[in-house]
Amino acid sequence: MKQIFGRRKASKTADKELVGGRRHAVLNQQSGSGVADLSGQQQVLSGTGHTYGSGNCMGFQESRINDALFSSYFRPLRSIKDVPNTEKQNLLIIKLNMCCILFDFSDPTKNIKEKKIKMETLMEILDYVKTANTKFPEIVVEGITKMISANLFRTLVIPPREKKVLQAFDLEEDEPLMDPAWPHLHIVYELLLNFVQSAETDAKLAKRYVDHSFILRLLELFDSEDLRERDYLKMVLHRIYGKFMVYRPFIRKAINNVFYQFIYETEKHNGIAELLEILGSIINGFALPLKEEHKLFLVRTIIPLHKARCISMYHRQLSYCITQFVEKDGKLADTIIRGIIKYWPVTNSPKEVLFLGELEEILEATQPSEFQKCMVPVFCQVARCFNSSHFQVAERALFLWNNDRVESLIRQNSKAILPIILPALEKNINEHWNPAVQSLSLNVQKLFSDREPELFAECVLKYEEDKVREEELKLKQAAAWKRLDEIASAKVTCGEAVLVSPTLPRQPSGV
Repeated sequence: MKQIFGRRKASKTADKELVGGRRHAVLNQQSGSGVADLSGQQQVLSGTGHTYGSGNCMGFQESRINDALFSSYFRPLRSIKDVPNTEKQNLLIIKLNMCCILFDFSDPTKNIKEKKIKMETLMEILDYVKTANTKFPEIVVEGITKMISANLFRTLVIPPREKKVLQAFDLEEDEPLMDPAWPHLHIVYELLLNFVQSAETDAKLAKRYVDHSFILRLLELFDSEDLRERDYLKMVLHRIYGKFMVYRPFIRKAINNVFYQFIYETEKHNGIAELLEILGSIINGFALPLKEEHKLFLVRTIIPLHKARCISMYHRQLSYCITQFVEKDGKLADTIIRGIIKYWPVTNSPKEVLFLGELEEILEATQPSEFQKCMVPVFCQVARCFNSSHFQVAERALFLWNNDRVESLIRQNSKAILPIILPALEKNINEHWNPAVQSLSLNVQKLFSDREPELFAECVLKYEEDKVREEELKLKQAAAWKRLDEIASAKVTCGEAVLVSPTLPRQPSGV
């Protein structure tokens, strides 16, 4: 009789622990199926094969689950709203542990029932976080961050492509990969976003689990092919930057390292645009005067991002960051413009069009005193763009005169600028194949001639004199080559070496 009553008592005690949902409640079977507690191992279902953790208490190991046994235990639990307040927290922990179990989404026919239960549970947890009206205790913070880490931190699937850097520019046209697990992932991201920005999340407590490792793993996910995931990551990282002030220098440095790897090693990363968008908001909030580390970041990281072939994928965000720096500190305009000219494309016409558009935005924000420092290299480059055989490049350069702010700067410094661009304008008018480019060049030339006829006449005269000297030099060079050819022809039959004293001074290669 004692044995029978002892068994019944033990059974009732076990049931009570299961329903009450104590922190370390575990559904253990000898096959290894069940729900892991906070200090235990993460469970993996149907060969997902990749599990990662983060934070101080988040080391997970891979294990396999027997599907048949698992199905009998992975069943809906009572709603958190339906249990007494004293049991809500314990039930929440059980549900968080249950959601740490991963599924194989590559096969939509597997574990359909369990996937549905998990999705409903995730939605319930999300609702709990959204409607919370008291501070989250540490056990809940630990459980939420553990569950988020288990689901998000994974090996990204990269489609098979040629691993040649030269083909990086063509990645814009590749079809992005859509993660089949997104129906669950987007709920987890929404949960993380709400958890971070919730007023009930204590930053001092949460930073024990949302730590450096957690942030670095988030940054790794920015390389995801799925645009939807990158959008969520952008919002989450921005909220973390705002809530955890102690992490701000670390986040900036970590983003900087991602850019370094992209610029100097791979030239392949899917999340550069999103990271630059975050930086645009960060730069906008920089205090004045700018710190030296921020200026170094501009020179060593932001400006070199112009060298990548796939710049069109993130140029809009990059241009915004650049103009933010100019607006913060006008003295940086010269450094920025010279840096862009350094990376000016030679054979990539679409990239040249982007650079001209960015140059116009920078010049709009540039003060006249700073403009004078860089106007010579700027309009030397613009003049080269005038003569581009690609009509869109030539047109975009000539459209600078349609911008009132830029045209005003040019007008104030026409004595220095007109002699630089006049030869290019004359060449376009007389030789360019595109009628629209010829017409625009004529219009720009007419602006100068109508506004400052004396300066224009002086520049035209100098241009004609330079042209005559250039023709004379070409004739002298042709005569020298002809004489060399005659001497060589006369001595070729006797096998003598030909030695001729130079009669013309060596000219620079640019002449």
